[in-house]
Amino acid sequence: MGQSKVQSHSVWNLARRQHGVVARRQLLELGFNGDAIQHRIETRRLHPLWRGTYAVGRPEVTRYGRWMAAVLACGEQAAVSHETGGALFEVCAEPPGEIHVSVLDGRRKRHPGIVTHRRSGLDHSFITEHRGIPVTDIVTVLVDLAGRLSAHDLEAAINAADRNDLINPERLRAEIDRRGPRRGTARLAGLLDRRTFTLTDSELERRFRPIAKAAGLPPPQTQVRINGYRVDFFWPELGLVVETDGLRYHRTAAQQTIDRLRDQAHIAAGLVPLRFTHAQIRYQPRHVQQTLAAVAARLRRNRHLD
Repeated sequence: MGQSKVQSHSVWNLARRQHGVVARRQLLELGFNGDAIQHRIETRRLHPLWRGTYAVGRPEVTRYGRWMAAVLACGEQAAVSHETGGALFEVCAEPPGEIHVSVLDGRRKRHPGIVTHRRSGLDHSFITEHRGIPVTDIVTVLVDLAGRLSAHDLEAAINAADRNDLINPERLRAEIDRRGPRRGTARLAGLLDRRTFTLTDSELERRFRPIAKAAGLPPPQTQVRINGYRVDFFWPELGLVVETDGLRYHRTAAQQTIDRLRDQAHIAAGLVPLRFTHAQIRYQPRHVQQTLAAVAARLRRNRHLD
């Protein structure tokens, strides 16, 4: 095989690994000179994207190809990040019309459609690859998003990271403590703290009793066994069972199965199971009160009709 064919074969292999794009510096490393690169541009075997980056074979590239080309255009110390990193990890929507790239050192290069972030506080340990594209790791992505997304969208991103087995909220909370403060960590930690803590039985009861009283309910039985399960709160006169979950985000499949079996056993026995999280009892007492009052009123009406 001639030298030219060997080089062409190497370019195609590289392009396949990089979603159809290559950088000029990579072509030079493969033995091409400036004239050879220009010839391939003129003969439409290379299609310029950003300065020093090319689509190979045809001008159209996938969004992964655009992201990879943006990283290549920003230099060897670059990785997609922020909303683009979130879109690559499939935890948030792709930002319209712009690609976010972080560079670890050097001067930020300006390219149309690429938003570059100089990250002097990060090093290579914060960069990974996903689908073959360099990207800041999921913790860094979520911290960056915490300073940019609404609370609802940030919570959705955390849920998606958990669902995609990228990181669970408990590990995320521990990791942001280990890494120390950065823009976004306080907001992210605050959101996680409202969702991942667990009240002790005594603290749970102390906080729940006045909520139930304000909803017009009599004192409940606590920690009694009903239908083979220990329940948190029970009103036998209403047939109402209230169960509480310590973790909103991360409940394993086994835990979810047990929860369903418990609820099904209570329903089969003619009871009404109602679930709240510990976080709702701690931070959303009015919602808990209103829900309890509405359910209790319906149960009283049904019993009166019977």
